[in-house]
Formats: sequence, structure tokens, C-alpha cells
Amino acid sequence: MTTLLISEFKAKCIAVVNGVHDGGDTVVITRRGKPLAKLVPLTDAKPAARRLGALAGEAKEHGDIVHFNVAEEWESLQ
Repeated sequence: MTTLLISEFKAKCIAVVNGVHDGGDTVVITRRGKPLAKLVPLTDAKPAARRLGALAGEAKEHGDIVHFNVAEEWESLQ
């Protein structure tokens, strides 16, 4: 793990990002000795869970939503 001052990271940003990507090293960016951010290679990141179909079966159908008769409710609203 490498530690860089934020000013050094700003000056060498592209080189640092390329180094993390190619070398797989982690970089901690600091300001006045306090850590601000950690730059890790994307290969170390866990893939996001696939959410397609996560709500399958949660919706309920209550009649025809395209062809409906509001005459009964219209009279009650008057």
C-alpha cells in the first residue's frame, strides 16, 4: 500500500491511476497526514449483485387497468 499527499496525487493523477490498474497496488491519498481516500484496483472490487427480477411476484393485479368503468365512482364523488 502506497501513501500519497493530495498535492502529489493531483500532479500525477493519471500515472497513479494507471499504476493502480496495472500493478494492482492500493494507494491512500492523504491531506495533512489524515487519510482522505483509498484508490484500489477495480479487480479487487466485488461485483454488484444482479437486481434483475428482484421484485418478481411483488405486484398484484386488481382488475383491468386499461379498460375500466368509472361511472359508479363518478356518481359517488358528486
